[in-house]
Amino acid sequence: MPSLGETDAQNIKNGPTWQNRGGSIALENRGICLRGVLVVKIVVGLGNPGREYAATRHNLGFMVVDELARRLAVSERRNRFRSDLVEVFDEGKKIVLLKPQTYMNLSGAAVREAVNWYKTPLDDVLVVVDDIDLPFGSLRLRARGGSGGHNGLKSIIAELGFDTFSRMRIGIGRGPGHATRQVLSRFTSEEERVLPSVLEAAADCVLEWARHGIIDAMNRCNRTPESENGSEPPIEER
Repeated sequence: MPSLGETDAQNIKNGPTWQNRGGSIALENRGICLRGVLVVKIVVGLGNPGREYAATRHNLGFMVVDELARRLAVSERRNRFRSDLVEVFDEGKKIVLLKPQTYMNLSGAAVREAVNWYKTPLDDVLVVVDDIDLPFGSLRLRARGGSGGHNGLKSIIAELGFDTFSRMRIGIGRGPGHATRQVLSRFTSEEERVLPSVLEAAADCVLEWARHGIIDAMNRCNRTPESENGSEPPIEER
């Protein structure tokens, strides 16, 4: 694995497919000039590497990052910071899409390395995670907060020493069994039918955050799937 001091990161173009849910990311060049790009946003999707975890609820963070990479021009795929990484461009901003390959509970080390390398302020970092305490398909954006019991967030907060980064929680539902069994389970057939629209909505919210900031993104995205008036129900701050 390349060290942080190397500027010529390893290109894994010919390596295994990057996308969590199958298929490959088309590498294309839309002619975006790199000169003058000042703003770097980091979007971290949390999950577990390996085929056995690819379609599980705990990997929703990976899936959202995959959806973003599908939409935006991918300049290069790399294996850096103990992560799969691509850099994309949107409205003059560089967005780094990061999928830590450390397993969920050790995600913080990968995030810390990327944040230090890009010198990105924490308010320009967004972490996308699953949430067992939210109904399936619900979206919750927060500008800061604790881990809420999520081991990936707990690791990131411990490594960074701060909790002042944005996070998006996507509901997976608690289910009838033990929490560990639930997060590592696959979606039901009905949930699989709805899942693409959930991922599209989550990716829309990430782009809203990148383009217009956390407040606008919260106002747009903090609602349950059943909400018809767009108002946010009371929810415990975590």
